[in-house]
Amino acid sequence: MWSVALRPRWIAMLVLAMVIAGGFAALSQWQLSRAIATGVVVVRDTETPVPLETMASPQSPVTDVSNGQDVTAEGEWVADDYIVLSERLNGSERGYWVVGHLAVATGGGTAGLPVALGWAETEKQAKDAAVALAKQTPASVTVTGRYLPSEAPQDTDFEHGKLSTLAAGSILNIWKTVDPAGIYGGYVVIHSDVAGLERIDSPVPTSDVELNWLNIFYAAEWIVFAGFAFFLWYRLVKDAWEREVEEELETLQARAAEDGRPGTDSSGAAS
Repeated sequence: MWSVALRPRWIAMLVLAMVIAGGFAALSQWQLSRAIATGVVVVRDTETPVPLETMASPQSPVTDVSNGQDVTAEGEWVADDYIVLSERLNGSERGYWVVGHLAVATGGGTAGLPVALGWAETEKQAKDAAVALAKQTPASVTVTGRYLPSEAPQDTDFEHGKLSTLAAGSILNIWKTVDPAGIYGGYVVIHSDVAGLERIDSPVPTSDVELNWLNIFYAAEWIVFAGFAFFLWYRLVKDAWEREVEEELETLQARAAEDGRPGTDSSGAAS
């Protein structure tokens, strides 16, 4: 069979199979690089506070770069807009958040920034802290905390005090003061202590690597195709060799029949 494979025709076919297999291998390598690229962790310093305006802008969603970043924001508290959120976890404990309205100065006027000020075990503790905060004299303050994306709005009747998610759209409908520049797409969990409240746990964001298994599957599929190109060449060579053997046996049998001598069957035995 290998004497057939070494003929120029089949050598040319082998070269073609190698070219096709090389193309499939290149596609496999590309799929692998895509799978690895989607799993690369972008290392960034989230614990060094940066000005909020460098990471986010009003009426814009939280980006991958700004999500979990420690930021500083300067503005004034709006006294009438402290709200209490229920069903909030602080570590493993369930309780209440107090959220304030910080009016941040921007180029188009002030923009509303929801700020989670602290956690309380009971609703009474949270409401008492909110009342005490509302009585403070308005003054310019600078807060430092972790910037997080707005949560999904809840389906319950938040207009009657049943609010458990910090969603920008819901908060905007509750605040009594409307900011000209709108509202930020995220909120800040401050790192400082507030009287009557416990500090909210806001751990460092983790960056889990997840490979794209669909791309890995495609990469393995292209390798199988590359192997099939060589198998197809081998199968064609073997078929050509088997045809030649059959034709030679048929020729020998025909000559034997003409000469009156015993012929041979396809297994090579005398007939």
